[in-house]
Amino acid sequence: MGILAEAIKEKLTARFTPTQLEVEDQSHLHAGHGGAAEHKAAFPDKDMSAETHIHVVIVASVFAGMSTLAKHRAVMDAVPEEVERLHAFSLVAKAG
Repeated sequence: MGILAEAIKEKLTARFTPTQLEVEDQSHLHAGHGGAAEHKAAFPDKDMSAETHIHVVIVASVFAGMSTLAKHRAVMDAVPEEVERLHAFSLVAKAG
């Protein structure tokens, strides 16, 4: 697991105490994807890693009663610096 994926995992664990958490670096699935290279070039002042695409599945009781949008906002609010450094961040958040 790369630096960004590990940081995301640590922050989401600390914030939500999930019963399930999967943080998967899917960058290899997008090799040669022009958008990822453009993203990296657009942030020359950032220490960009090879991680460009991260997929997260999180299940936590704190999400009970929250809309999908509210769950996604809560997760995004927990990892803003990491998401800014990515080209793509996909998320499945469920109550449980």
